[in-house]
Parts: sequence; C-alpha cells; structure tokens
Amino acid sequence: MKRLEMVDLRALHEELGEKIEAAMLQVVRGGRHVGGPEVATFEDAFAAFLGARHAIALANGTDALRLALLASGVGRDDEVLVPANTFIATAEAVLAVGATPRFVDVEGDTGLIDLRSAEARVTPRTKAVIPVHLYGRMVDMGPVAAFAGKYSLLVIEDAAQAHGASRDGRRAGTIGDVGCFSFYPGKNLGAIGDAGAAVTEDSATADRIRLYRDHGRRGRDNHEIAGCNSRMDPIQAAVLRVKLVHLERWTQARRKVAGSYRAGLAPLLDWEGGEPQAEVHHVFPILVEDRDELQRALREHGIPTGVHYRQTVPATPAFAPSLDECPVAEWRARRQLSLPIHPHLDDSDVRRIVDAVNRLASLATAGV
Repeated sequence: MKRLEMVDLRALHEELGEKIEAAMLQVVRGGRHVGGPEVATFEDAFAAFLGARHAIALANGTDALRLALLASGVGRDDEVLVPANTFIATAEAVLAVGATPRFVDVEGDTGLIDLRSAEARVTPRTKAVIPVHLYGRMVDMGPVAAFAGKYSLLVIEDAAQAHGASRDGRRAGTIGDVGCFSFYPGKNLGAIGDAGAAVTEDSATADRIRLYRDHGRRGRDNHEIAGCNSRMDPIQAAVLRVKLVHLERWTQARRKVAGSYRAGLAPLLDWEGGEPQAEVHHVFPILVEDRDELQRALREHGIPTGVHYRQTVPATPAFAPSLDECPVAEWRARRQLSLPIHPHLDDSDVRRIVDAVNRLASLATAGV
C-alpha cells in the first residue's frame, strides 16, 4: 500500500529536482554565498507576486515578525494583541522586542482572531495587533483595519501559512503595516532550510528592516543601529525563486484536494463558508470530539495526521500562567485534527483518506 505523507517533499523534489539543483549549483559556482543577485531577484519576484512595494528577504519567519515589530517602533512597555490559536513564534517575536503579548480568543468556525475578544484586551499600552492567517485561511482584513484605526494600532500580518491567499483582490501580507512570511520547508512555498520575508508598502519601514537584518549597517562599515544577522542565504533565495513559479499551480491542486475533503467529510468540517480564493490550504483541519483516539486509529491504518495546535499559546509552559482566558481557542485545541494536504495527493489517495476517516470517526463531531 502506498505510503501517505502529511507533506511530501520527496515528490516535490522529483518534480523540480533538476531545476533546484541547477539553481543551487549556480550559487556555489558564482562564489557569492551571502547576499548577492539571487536574494535581490527573489525579493523582486516575491514582491511582484504579492503586489507589494517592498519584500525583504530574512533568515526565517520568526525574525520577520520580530524585525517588523522593531522597525515599527514596538518595544518595552508596549502590549501586542496575539490570537491564542497560533504557532508559538507569533508570541515569541513579541517577547523578543521587549513587549508583552496579550492573548485574544478566536472564532469557533474559523480558528481566526475574534475582534470582539481583541477589543476586550485593549489597554492604554496596546501598540499593535497581529492577525494570523492560519491554516492558509485569510483573515477578513477590512474589520481588522477598522479595529486598528479605532485604537490607533499597528497591524502586523502573520502570513506564514498563507502564501498567495487573497480577498477582494489583495494578497495576505499586503494590507497591514508589515506582512511576515515563513519559508520553512513544509510551507506552501518552502525553502530547503529556514528562510523568511517581510513585506511592506512603507519605504522607511523597509529600510529599517534591511538595516536590522545586517547588523544595522549601511555599506560595509557604517553601523547606524545595533542590528542582528538575519540574512537569507542565496541558496535559499535561488530555490525559492524556482518554486515561486509553480506556487499558483500547487495552490489549485491543494484546493482540489480540499474540495474532495469538503464533499466527503461535511459533518467533520470546521469551515463551510467563506471565499474559496481566500484559502490556500496550508493545513486542512477537522474538528472531532475524541481527537487523539481518531488520530491513533488513522495512524494504524496508514493515514498520517497532525494537530495544529494541541495547546493554545497561553496554555503552554512558556507562557503560562496567563490571565487572558480564551475558551473558544481551548475548545478547538482539544478537537483539531489536520489531514494530509499537499499538491501531490492524487484522487485515489484522497478517497482512501476520506473513506478511512468516515469509517473510523464513529465519534461525536464538534457540532460546528
């Protein structure tokens, strides 16, 4: 029986292996192993793909968030609103600049930031809000912009799981003050190691992020600020440039898989509506009452699954005890189970997964 993968990087390499290896070899032979034309070329291509003015290539997605906050003036004594249902890096970046994350609840049907909960967390110290486009779902940024305007907040978009998602003609990451991306290998657009990027329309912010990423220097020896080393390797940039050409095609393949899941697993879905173009399906979560038992049963039948995420961020040892109660996020954390989704699943793979889930999930659903 064919082995199924949550993310099949081997299949992707088989598809693009020669082009990827050629791009890497060109960097090696070119002798420019830090910075160089490959990084600038990828920045231009990624900015054009998103419709953004500036894209700044960075070492990873966590640094993208951290440097976006720094460059936007967020620091000590400030508070930043962070959804409780996200990867821990979103909150880590806030701590890294000396600010305090205030955790807000999420919507029950989407798992995305609940602005009513966010409004309850606003204090005189609140400086920014980080809407997270989780699972490849794009937050509706119109209400976020109105909320931020009401309280004079910066908007830092965490688009680490939403490469290419769009609403009303705007891509995820291009609507707030800064958008932040991760190119971790398992992402929809992934490098062969760590890499990230920040995008912005503001030239002054872009300039500050570029300064921070390279030890605060302009030129070789003119260190204007105390920065850090967050440069993207040119090998990663070269690989990402090869893959970027195929991202839209891969997104359509993910949407086809998601459509089959929706048709076959309707009672278990946690997302029935919305705009199809606003999702790029980095992850496909379902909600079930006895998540761990179903995960075990599926594993025994050769179906891999994941959990995104087993704990809310304020419930992790790293951030506990937090006084920010987020009951909906906690409710989802007990039920979320992610099914395999990637561009190289074929129709028979999807049927096998749907049949197994339907057969084994003789459990009460979450009722959303």
